[in-house]
Amino acid sequence: MNPIEKKTSFIHLHTHSHYSLLNALPKIDDLIAEAKKDRMPTLALTDAGNLYGAIEFYKTCKKKGIKPILGVDFYVAIRTRKDMQAGIDNRRTRLILLAKNYEGYKNLIKLVTYSNFEGFYYKPRIDTELIEKYNSDLICISPSFSSEISQAIKARNIEKAKELINFYKKVYGNENFFLEITRHPEIQSHEELMQQIIKLANETNTEIVAGHDVYYLHPEDKEARDTLMLVNTSGDMSDRNSAGGGMNDGEEEENFSFINQEKASLLFRDIPKALENTLKIADMCNLEIVLGKWYFPKFIVESALSYDDELKRLAYEGIPKRGLEKTKEIIDRLEYELKVIKDKGYAQYFLVVSDLLRFAHENKILTNIRGSVAGSLTTYLTGITNVDPLEYRLPFERFLNPERPSAPDIDMDFADNRRDEVIEYTRKKYGHDRVAQIGTFGTMMARGAVRDVARAMGFPYEKADGISKLIPMGAQGFPMTIERAIAEVAELKEAYEKEIDTKKIIDMAKKIEGCARHISVHAAGVVISPDALIEHVPLQYDTKSKEGEERKIITQYDMHAVGEDGVGLLKFDFLGIKNLSILADAVERVKKIEKIDIDIENIPLDDKKTFEMLARGETTGLFQLNGTGMTKFLVDLKPSSIHDINAMVALYRPGPLESIPEYIERKHDKNKIEYLDSRMKDILDMSYGVITYQDDVMMIAIKIGGYSWLEADKLRKAMGKKIPKEMEEQKEKLLAGFEKNGLSKKKADTLWKLIEPFAAYGFNKAHAASYGRVAYQTSYMKANFPAIYMSSVLTAESGNVEKIAEIIGECKRMKISILPPDINESFSQFTVIKGRSKDVSSFLFDRIRFGLVTIKNFGQGISTAIIEERKKNGKYKSLSDFLDRVKDKNLNKKSLEALIKVGALDTFEIDRGVLLGNIETLLAYNKEKEKQADNQDSLFGLMSDTSSIPKLKLVEVPNAEMKDKLAWEKELLGLYISGHPLDRYREIIAKREMDIKKAKETLKNGTEITIACIVEEVRPIITKKGEQMAFMKVADFSGEIETVVFPRTLMEFRSAFVPDKCIAIKGKMSERNGQKSVIIEKVKVLG
Repeated sequence: MNPIEKKTSFIHLHTHSHYSLLNALPKIDDLIAEAKKDRMPTLALTDAGNLYGAIEFYKTCKKKGIKPILGVDFYVAIRTRKDMQAGIDNRRTRLILLAKNYEGYKNLIKLVTYSNFEGFYYKPRIDTELIEKYNSDLICISPSFSSEISQAIKARNIEKAKELINFYKKVYGNENFFLEITRHPEIQSHEELMQQIIKLANETNTEIVAGHDVYYLHPEDKEARDTLMLVNTSGDMSDRNSAGGGMNDGEEEENFSFINQEKASLLFRDIPKALENTLKIADMCNLEIVLGKWYFPKFIVESALSYDDELKRLAYEGIPKRGLEKTKEIIDRLEYELKVIKDKGYAQYFLVVSDLLRFAHENKILTNIRGSVAGSLTTYLTGITNVDPLEYRLPFERFLNPERPSAPDIDMDFADNRRDEVIEYTRKKYGHDRVAQIGTFGTMMARGAVRDVARAMGFPYEKADGISKLIPMGAQGFPMTIERAIAEVAELKEAYEKEIDTKKIIDMAKKIEGCARHISVHAAGVVISPDALIEHVPLQYDTKSKEGEERKIITQYDMHAVGEDGVGLLKFDFLGIKNLSILADAVERVKKIEKIDIDIENIPLDDKKTFEMLARGETTGLFQLNGTGMTKFLVDLKPSSIHDINAMVALYRPGPLESIPEYIERKHDKNKIEYLDSRMKDILDMSYGVITYQDDVMMIAIKIGGYSWLEADKLRKAMGKKIPKEMEEQKEKLLAGFEKNGLSKKKADTLWKLIEPFAAYGFNKAHAASYGRVAYQTSYMKANFPAIYMSSVLTAESGNVEKIAEIIGECKRMKISILPPDINESFSQFTVIKGRSKDVSSFLFDRIRFGLVTIKNFGQGISTAIIEERKKNGKYKSLSDFLDRVKDKNLNKKSLEALIKVGALDTFEIDRGVLLGNIETLLAYNKEKEKQADNQDSLFGLMSDTSSIPKLKLVEVPNAEMKDKLAWEKELLGLYISGHPLDRYREIIAKREMDIKKAKETLKNGTEITIACIVEEVRPIITKKGEQMAFMKVADFSGEIETVVFPRTLMEFRSAFVPDKCIAIKGKMSERNGQKSVIIEKVKVLG
């Protein structure tokens, strides 16, 4: 690296980015742009206690022609890192360490990791032991504000300060230790402290260095940084001290912006040596990190074959296992694939994935593979994928082709309730120190930024809520921004331009929008290293790990920094999918209840019941096929093959929807099938000539446009990014290719118009085939084992009241009765009760009963005790029998009351009101029985003749009214089970065509609506004019909806807006950001 140019006068060595979570504003790009603007050839990044932004900073600097210096502004424990005593060890000092080279960088990684693993107490802390242990190839700077040396000087303990200086010089070497001098004339007594540091430096022959710790780019951003720190409720005193915030009340002009070289030269003109030392340090730091080089996990091949030969062996063994024959087509395809994999050097990767899937399959963990990998015959034969690419005509090249420069991705889906088992297997196989989940950063998104800023600035909740609700939700891959929202939403633009407070909030929110807020666990990403991860990436514990759970280790680098574009570790997607858990649970229940062993991966793909059910639109609870829009298309389509399902998955989910009606028309009328060019028939014949998948676009570009696979992939990426310039370039190139290969200009333009929507939104064909298969599997189970499948869906959604209500509605439509919990029939989760005979009065139809742990305030412990006793000694014959036999400390007033209220004891034919009125007697009886069983003295136990023990006697108490029973069920189960408060009006309601579910699905903004409903929740608020209005949640038999009651309506009908009141409302539908509500205009109380 060339020495710093002589014209450079100052280098920033103490710089924070937004990765100093909620403590600094600058984004990496903006920070580097500011340095570039000032012609600063080198820049350091020293975020607070972490390396979150290190790789992004390194790469961006290199791209912009700036030399990167990686460092950390460490927190230092005042005693040892392992001391964590309240009131003492929550204080800490600071120390800046910069990497001189790669070895220094690796020491930073270790210091950061151990500060988190061993020293985390409010903040990650290093100590003397770690400082001494990982000391090589580092520059050490004692920061001017919060270092231990500065604190000693402030305490007038000069001897201690000298001891510390000697310590750091001994550890890092005289030439690598510097005392930072900063100039802040606006901060009282600061210059006095700096003069003492300079004096001490002279006395100890220690180098000084000019610094200006950066927390925002421009002086006018100070207020935004202060607001950001208010958002951070756990802000650190040393953060505020080091930045001047919180410790210098009243100092409004303090400046922690990115000063330029001219300003620095002016501030440090009296100590030019301090400026020179910034250049000296920059010259000493020459870090080179090798990026993009792959590090594969060490996979041991037991057969001692090479990786390529082992993969080939597994693939050929898979041919008979998959029920295939060694035809020329299969052998040619397989040998071609294996050669590409071998030439690319990826066999080891495939073996690792194959082994993970083998473990899952052997342990009956359902799996699926996302993305283009299903186009590989090799992965199908080695048990990685479940889709035969020859049957579905999936191209291998979409997944991996000789021209593709990047490594392939194999994204694995596992049943979400068993995903952790696969991760644990991975840890055991490769070593706990070599496997971690990948970190990901939650950022200040548009809506969240508005809410956080408004709260921090002291505005009322209603103000923040009102503005944030005007900001639309973004789409996947295209998040919403505040700027875009103002441009797209007229109401927001008007509020911004006309309301002072709204403008103030939005302007501030813009400044913190996009800042990293926290680090958490990536939903799927797992990284495996050939050696200890700490040799490659900084690690920490997941900050959201719950007490008592094993703490998850995560990387401080996100998926971009950790993988191919970063330090080169192999990353895997282990995504937990709820529908796979539902499928696995349903298969297990069918085995237990029906004694049928279903191989879900080999069910018939032409099941008549399944396609008939889909044609009827019975899609609730299915994977990818549910929802009003999709259901309507399925009813029109009347699917008859798995290919129809795959096409619907591809066309509906990402869009564009306009192709679906054409697909349906052509399916039902083959005369309408036509091709713009005869060469398209081979590509589109399975989809009736309709472009359906991304692969269709790529194959058209290859076959008619003359593209190579690499060019076709670039076309897909360019269109997916929607960058106008790139799209225009691709359009010109592709049109030229079409014309060169025989299309007229008119036909070429027509074909481009057909292609354009799909490249941006379409699924790739292999992905659609994989997801279509799971969609079919869920449909098959629902069609053939309806009650069992729906009980599995209910169990998976347990806790989500709205979803449970929707599924129960579907069960009732399917004539599957839903019963309340029962101590003689319920298990922990939702349970299927088989029909006993063909006599309807004896329950011909299967029913579903609520499980015991679905009851609020009812734990797994007491549920297990009740169920195990029942399994061991039979059903409970009476109330006293139940109280005699269940001897568990968790059968207390709270749990017994819950059982009574939901009707779990109705089997004893004693009214719930009577049981509640006698609850103290029931508990006393149970406790006496428990003592008796333990041979303890008790009132009953003292009687020599046990036959004379008094029987359980209940005092007379009035029965509970139906409205009370329903209220209890709603409170403890989240739903009405025994009936509904609107039952009295069911006949009247049935005559009306509209209900809440239909309204939400079909009515547009401004449409008038009249419905009967029950008031569930009322939330009154005060408007800016001081008037009272309300938000109210109402429900009917079909679902629930939010309503808005404006002041005039609230005043007129106030007595009607009471929870549990049955009312009829008239109003207008309102839709904002995809959320529908009703603006109430008139109300009538029913009854």
